[in-house]
Amino acid sequence: MGIGLDLPTLLIAVIAFGIFVYGTLNGFELGVGLLFPFFRGDCDRQLMMNTLAPIWGGNETWLVLCGAALFAAFPVAYATLLPAGYLPLVLMLCGLIFRGVAFKLRAKFNRTRFLCDAAFCGGSALATLAQGMVLGILLQGTPAIEQHYAGDDWDWLSPFSLFCGIGLLVAYAALGCAWLIMKTRGPLQQGMFIAMRLLTPALLAMIGIVSLWTVIGQAEVRARWLDPHNLPYFLLMPLLVLGCVIGILRAVERRRECAPFLFAMSLMLLAYSGLIISIFPNIVSPDVGLWNAPSAHCSQVLALIKTAIILPFVVAYTALNYWVFLGKDRHDDRRR
Repeated sequence: MGIGLDLPTLLIAVIAFGIFVYGTLNGFELGVGLLFPFFRGDCDRQLMMNTLAPIWGGNETWLVLCGAALFAAFPVAYATLLPAGYLPLVLMLCGLIFRGVAFKLRAKFNRTRFLCDAAFCGGSALATLAQGMVLGILLQGTPAIEQHYAGDDWDWLSPFSLFCGIGLLVAYAALGCAWLIMKTRGPLQQGMFIAMRLLTPALLAMIGIVSLWTVIGQAEVRARWLDPHNLPYFLLMPLLVLGCVIGILRAVERRRECAPFLFAMSLMLLAYSGLIISIFPNIVSPDVGLWNAPSAHCSQVLALIKTAIILPFVVAYTALNYWVFLGKDRHDDRRR
């Protein structure tokens, strides 16, 4: 390259950005599915799906982009993460498949529509729980010897990873609730205001428990967060989290429509930033870090060039998609 770029840092930043975009955009989609059982009217359920119809298929693009970039730029991390979380990743894909099939077929069924509703809700819950368990794997670390996974097939199943999965269920449900507040009106929107008031304190509790559990259980993370040089800066994180929670509750009380979604997105960004602070510069485990897991230099350069070509189109497509379908959905708008 000849210009002194730190390619591993640049590439991991791109991957981290893609994971965050996927997690938030796909998160509120999955959250809508998680809210399905609490709204039994077919009209309400159809409206909830209508809000997702224009955008639900494009968000998986970010997942494919991140997976391909990780494989090209950090093959050691990819080869370690895959066996460490093989089963939850497969379960996540199964959940996404069930959810996608149910989304496409629901409008075509009448007597058996309840099966599509069950698949949509169950697939959303399964995919969310699996994603949360993968996040738990990243936080708790994975055993590795000479940059190869050294654990067994069930190391991913632990009380911590399971609790992370439950925490993500609450987070995505809150995101979905905030999305529906912004995109709907009438009785459905009022129901979402009530649900948001209940979900927000639960989300704060989940974030607090996962954070404390990580700090107490991981010596390296504890040393980083409690370091006297870092502590004054890191103390801003819980204060900002608390500020977002208060912002959501006040916005709900005043019946603001867009503010809950913006605060919920900010809360997700803060939680994701805390994850990065906790594990950086490790990618999967203490033995698979940012600078000992990258591919050859030429492969990194090629991955960066391809990403620089593809990423602007993905960002533009995503932004245009949301801009075109900006606004509220109506009960008489029946997309197929």
